[in-house]
Amino acid sequence: MKKAALRDKPVDPAREAARDTLRAVRERDAYANLVLPKMLRERRVTGRDAALATELTYGAARAQGLLDAVISAAANRPVDEIDGAVLDVLRLGTYQLLRTRIGSHAAVSTSVDLIRSEMGMGPAGFVNAVLRKVSQRDEDLWIDDLAPSMADDLVGNLAFRYAHPRWIAEVFSDALGGSAGQLQAALAADDERPPVHLVARPGLITAEELALVSGGEVGRYSPYCVYLPGGDPGELDAIRDGYAGVQDEGSQLVGRALTVVEVADDTGRWLDMCAGPGGKAALVAAIADIDGAHLDAVEVSEHRADLIRKVVRDLPVDVHVADARSAGLTPGFDRILLDAPCSGLGSLRRRPEARWRRGPDDLPGLVTLQRQLLTEAVRLLRPGGVVVYSTCSPHPDETVGVVAAVLADHPEVEQIDARSLVPADHLGDGPHVQLWPHIHGTDAMFLAALRR
Repeated sequence: MKKAALRDKPVDPAREAARDTLRAVRERDAYANLVLPKMLRERRVTGRDAALATELTYGAARAQGLLDAVISAAANRPVDEIDGAVLDVLRLGTYQLLRTRIGSHAAVSTSVDLIRSEMGMGPAGFVNAVLRKVSQRDEDLWIDDLAPSMADDLVGNLAFRYAHPRWIAEVFSDALGGSAGQLQAALAADDERPPVHLVARPGLITAEELALVSGGEVGRYSPYCVYLPGGDPGELDAIRDGYAGVQDEGSQLVGRALTVVEVADDTGRWLDMCAGPGGKAALVAAIADIDGAHLDAVEVSEHRADLIRKVVRDLPVDVHVADARSAGLTPGFDRILLDAPCSGLGSLRRRPEARWRRGPDDLPGLVTLQRQLLTEAVRLLRPGGVVVYSTCSPHPDETVGVVAAVLADHPEVEQIDARSLVPADHLGDGPHVQLWPHIHGTDAMFLAALRR
């Protein structure tokens, strides 16, 4: 009876939601930012509990590499030898101990309650012992003990300290010109919970009006951006009614760049080649509607095409379900947006678990696809037309490398200075634009503009 009573002890709903989301990420390769909000709504977890669940879930997912190193040291065994359900709870408990102000007793006891409610006293005792050992040091002491020496391996030390795989830190270092200070700032910004950016749909609501009704602040760069200080954006009437959406300011700047680049004798034929799930397409289409233009949107996935249709309803858009490399479209477009599939290394702060899923072996296939897509974009342009090529990645192979390769194959195409298309500062030497979280407060979006 006593054992049954212990298993029936209520567990904290915020931590239970966080645990279940981490489990979905681990078992199904789910995305935490898609699973958690739905789970909180279904379980009616709100207010401070929802905020705690969000902090614990995203924080533990983001810091997974560092947490696993600490857990492995404290448990004296590799994490892949620890049962997955137990590891989820250990990650949550370790994150609370190292990266929150939650007291050690609360962090340990609630973690023990979580595992005991499902698996009983044996695994609970293991969790208790490991977390008590973790609690004997703070994060800095664990880093000093486990990280590579800063003197011998600066990049490795910073990668460990800011919870990034080493190969990603090396990519960032290369993209930032080898500056140690810039690398540290970039990794630190990537290791923080990002703010929520809203986009005001042109013709429906202004950024000033959206800021007023949401309690937010007008963005620094995009004329459509609002920074939301907190809360669930899905609860805003402007979001529900389709007047606004959730979109990083960097993505807004990419979409805007397509609409402001100079194109002589624009006939109003615009194209979004890889349009799903529709955020950029909705912004571009809203501006196209004002300008009397028409947007074709191509998406290879039927599900994502449905998402596009929902956000562009009542706008001048035709959605095509096809591979953008061979969509059967008639050439002659004035403006083409190619936001190409990429590694996503520029949006790791918004998809916290993604950094632990990608590897350098993923890059060659993506780069091949990007070159094929940009080559097709050039073919679809009319003379004088412009393609804006973008990726949510700062990896040189996916950005300047792809552009250089296509330019070499197409002497009829010239690269124009994209800095004039982006109303932001610290844009570098051009002619491309690379945004950074630590400099611009946006995702690390890359964009280049090519004129045929």
